[in-house]
Amino acid sequence: MKAQNWNGGGKDEGEAWLSCHPPGKPTLYGSLTCQGIGQDGIPEVTASEGFIVNEINKKSIHISCPKENASSKFLAPYTTFSRIHSKSITCLDISSGGGLGVSSSTDGSMKIWQASNGELRRVLEGHVFDVNCCRFFPSGLVVLSGGMDAQLKIWSAEDASCVVTFKGHKGGILDTAIVDRGRNVVSGSRDGTARLWDCGRSSCLGVIADCGSSINGVAVGAADNSINLGSPEQMPSEREVGTESKMLLLAREDKKLQCLGLQSRQPVFLFVGSDAFNCCTFLSGFLLLAGTQDGNIYQLDVRSPRAPVQVIHRSGAPVLSLLSFRDGFIASQGDGSCFIVQQDLDYVIELTGADCDPVFKVATWEKQIYTCCRDGLVRRYQLSDL
Repeated sequence: MKAQNWNGGGKDEGEAWLSCHPPGKPTLYGSLTCQGIGQDGIPEVTASEGFIVNEINKKSIHISCPKENASSKFLAPYTTFSRIHSKSITCLDISSGGGLGVSSSTDGSMKIWQASNGELRRVLEGHVFDVNCCRFFPSGLVVLSGGMDAQLKIWSAEDASCVVTFKGHKGGILDTAIVDRGRNVVSGSRDGTARLWDCGRSSCLGVIADCGSSINGVAVGAADNSINLGSPEQMPSEREVGTESKMLLLAREDKKLQCLGLQSRQPVFLFVGSDAFNCCTFLSGFLLLAGTQDGNIYQLDVRSPRAPVQVIHRSGAPVLSLLSFRDGFIASQGDGSCFIVQQDLDYVIELTGADCDPVFKVATWEKQIYTCCRDGLVRRYQLSDL
């Protein structure tokens, strides 16, 4: 379900548009009308025929469409940071302690800011051209970034110095993953290769995959004991730390999702999807999610990957990011939708505010969710507001 133009309390009178898209059936349209603000400061809202307002508070509204058995809780941002970047924000991450954020933008900058209020702390300068991806190491004191300049860099979050630069890719780096505590990292590039790097010696430990197609997303996960990852053909370097019993997942532009043993470099499976794969993530030691350019979210079981466990399709907009969250996941799409699915909830949580601007990335810390968007805003949502 989608709601446009709804932004939590605020407007005394106003309308929001609802649409419910049941798979393979015509879309149902409706509207919400605000009759005014009640004494408790909570808006009084009614829904048009076919939709029901189950519950409302200052920041959220729960709406059902009984005919299609659909139910969504729309959550407005708790706060919005507009001063971090001036243009589209392509990536963001929050440190493990929840204190800092890092983000990159098409304004050419990468910045570290205070997660509580968006106040600027450091500017990380050194990439030529745009930075595509940035993330904190588990320590929260160090940042890993990849750029269109085909360089991978490690930065100190404390003094903004670039401590390591990895060179070797022939095309822009589109995504990264950190192995265990971060002695090794993985990168995926437009040059069609995924590489494993040794952070201590700033050297490449090997090309893990060379698939001849742009690698849009990478994920590393610990494999369930029942999964055969194969054995390496050569003795792994002693500089490889934490790669054993790990799987590497590659979301490829040529509509393929590839899984291999990180240490063994041996294939685990190759799955062909409906369109280019943009992003992927592990949910457990055998379950994973991958999102395509035409709006499909595939859930696969590594133990029997031929047919998906399920395919979630909410709209034809590109799936731009996927993140494991509690007992479910968070997904964002190119039409501005960002939603949370949880096993124990019979409704979907919709994070509102982006309207039609793509939401490129989502990061979480405890009950807080941060998103970054083409409109240049970082939005922070409080799940406690539900």
